Parts: sequence; structure tokens; C-alpha cells
Amino acid sequence: MSPIDTDALARDLLEYIDASPTPYHAVRETARRLTQAGYRVLDERESWTVKPGERVFVTRGDTSIAAFQLGTKPVDQAGFRLVGAHTDSPNLRLKPNAAVSKNGYQQLGVEIYGGVLLHTWTDRDLSLAGRVMVMSGGRAHGYLVDFARPLLRVPNLAIHLNRGVNSDGLKLNPQDHMVPVLGLESAGAVDLRSLLLQELARGGVKAEAGDILGYDLCLYDLQPSIRSGAHGEFLHAPRLDNLASCHAALSALLSGKEPREATCGAVLFDHEEVGSRSAQGAASSFLRTLLERFTLAHSDGRPDAFHRAIANSFLVSADMAHAVHPNYASLHEPKHQPQMGAGPVIKSNANQSYATDGESWAYFAALCREAGVTPQHFVTRTDLGCGSTIGPITAGQLGIRTVDVGNPMLSMHSIREMACASDVGQMVAVLRRFFA
Repeated sequence: MSPIDTDALARDLLEYIDASPTPYHAVRETARRLTQAGYRVLDERESWTVKPGERVFVTRGDTSIAAFQLGTKPVDQAGFRLVGAHTDSPNLRLKPNAAVSKNGYQQLGVEIYGGVLLHTWTDRDLSLAGRVMVMSGGRAHGYLVDFARPLLRVPNLAIHLNRGVNSDGLKLNPQDHMVPVLGLESAGAVDLRSLLLQELARGGVKAEAGDILGYDLCLYDLQPSIRSGAHGEFLHAPRLDNLASCHAALSALLSGKEPREATCGAVLFDHEEVGSRSAQGAASSFLRTLLERFTLAHSDGRPDAFHRAIANSFLVSADMAHAVHPNYASLHEPKHQPQMGAGPVIKSNANQSYATDGESWAYFAALCREAGVTPQHFVTRTDLGCGSTIGPITAGQLGIRTVDVGNPMLSMHSIREMACASDVGQMVAVLRRFFA
């Protein structure tokens, strides 16, 4: 395998994140890169004909995507080598009837998506992006929009009116305090549909207000992703959780120019942050039906071919991990405190919030050794609850051996998160070994 350029990978990750303000845009950017690398798109509604060594990808709901390079051996013999991650991140999303007028301001009502660190969304230059459904030619079509300019803001309350904020903490009610400001009523009415029509027209889509049937729109921070630190060692970016893992899975998959014996795939699901219960989430039929169809097309055709393929398969569930926080080290399990810049983290939980067991831990640790990387370990404190991932869900859905891993980071679920540049290349190196 060719050597890894860690700096180039870190730069590419930041470009990937900035091109992906929403899951819709993340899937579009991923599909663009796959197409550029010679992958062809398959439609779930059509019959498939695939050949050994072929490179293909499938999308569902415009927010989940799965890419595969079919192996040289039938899948019932060589199995699948899969890396799973998720395209969504906690954020603010517009309500259907979003327009709010109050005290001379025009605002847009939002819902809180996932476990948002609410205070980090205040006093930010926010824009709006997502998908708009438009009636055209007698049917609804989805178009991506991205205003890519300062449009909204959630203003903080001045300390003069909240004297105890520094001692008592900032307390935010999601319904009352997180409504972003769009404009002043005195400056003239602003209609969301008119703004969407202008943005659609900028993308070459001609429509009228009555043609807009619905939308899925997310707020996001306009500040570009950057490197920081005395030696440029840190990455500051939105949505590192979990676009960094999506990028690692994609980069590792695309690094293999020649087909491997096993069928290798990167599966990027939506809706992990809210439980994965959707038509395209990890708890859906998305991955299982894809693997079943590939088994039908690329096996000996016996009735038990799919089950033998799964028994020969392995899933790496890649989701970012908690690095030890220097100002809150007491909140971390004393002997399980991952350091940024020290490599991938194997995540374990006895109550199965993570799917790692001794066998899958050993499997990933061996891959790390082959890649010249030293893994770290994370276990949450026994007196704290543990978050979860797609790992246990997918393992339960398929019965596939699974390990939960991730790169260490700080400020998880903030509007702007923090990771380490050198960890990007280390994770990709291990995933490349996995696919190889």
C-alpha cells in the first residue's frame, strides 16, 4: 500500500466537512468522490447485475449512502469487510411553520436535533442548508440548497440582565431561548418561501411559492474548519462527530485500487444521533437488503449463502471517542483516558452500549499492530451513563462480529468540535489494513 500523507488527509477532512453542512450535502459530496474514483450508482428500485471487482454505491433518503468494492471471491466464502459511520450531527432544524414575529423581530422556529450543547449555538453567524421538495412536471423533486451566508443568529442575553450566569451557569430553554433572529419587522417582511425561491433560482431551479411542498433545513455555523495549535496539531471544525469517521471510511475504501478477496464496504447512515429508527438509519433494512442482494449476485446461490457470508464478515463501527479533558479529568475513568494524537480508541461497555467484546477488540488491536499504530481504550466511568453508536444496532440486526472504535476528540456535540490532525492518518491506516 502507498504511504499515508497525514497532513494531506487532515486538509482533505476539513474540505470534506466544509462541503457537508447537512447529511444531504455529506451524501452528495461522498457520491461525488465515489463517482470520481470510478464507482457507479445503483438504484434500489431496479434489478442489479454486478461483477467481481466492480465498484458501486447506493443511497437511500438522500442522507444515507453505502459504497462497495465487490471481492474476487464469492461473499459466502470471503464475507464482507464493512466500516459503518453516520452522516448526521446534533443541530437546530426548522419547524414546518417556522415564521415567528415577536417584539419587532422576525424569527424562525427550530427543533433541537440530537444532544446539542445549546450554549455553543449562541452568538454565531448561522446559515441554512438542506433539501427543498418542489413540484415539477407533476411530481415532487428534491433540490439541495445552501445559503452559505450569514442569515440567522441566536443572541445571548447580556450579563447585565443575567448577573448570575458566570456563577450559576447558563440555563437555556430550547423552546423559549433558542429561536434564531432572521430580521427586523421594521425593515420589511421576510418570507421563508421567497428566500428559498431565490436560493433555488441561484442553483438554476425555476419555481413559484406554491411549488414548494416541503423542506428539511438545518442551521449551521459559517466559520470555516481550520487547523490550530502551536504546531498546527489541532483541528477545529463542526460535525467532526461523525463526518471525521465517514471521511476515514471513505478514504480507506478509495485507497484500494485493486479488488480484494472480500467484498469491502463503507456504510454511512443517517439519524444515529436520534436513535437510528428511520427508513435509512442503522435500525432500518438498508444494510441488510444490500448485503442480501450482493449475496444473491455473488455467491454459490445456496439458500444459506447469506448466513454463511455474515458468519465470515466483520464490521468496524467508527464513531468519534472522548479524549481526556485537561480541565475535567476527574470525569474520565482513571485508566481509560484517551489522549489526542495518540491513535484510535477501542470503545468498550459491559452493558452493550458498544458492541466490542474480547474477540473484536483483539481483531482490531491486531490490525493496529500491522499498521504500526498503538490503540487506546475508552470505558466510561461506572457512575456515569454511556452513549451508544450504530455498532450494537447493526450487530443485533445482522449477527455480525463488531468492534466500536473512534478517534479521540474534545467538545463533542458542540457547534465547533476539536480533534487532532495526526489521528486522521492513523485511523485511515488501520482501516486500510482492515480492507486489505
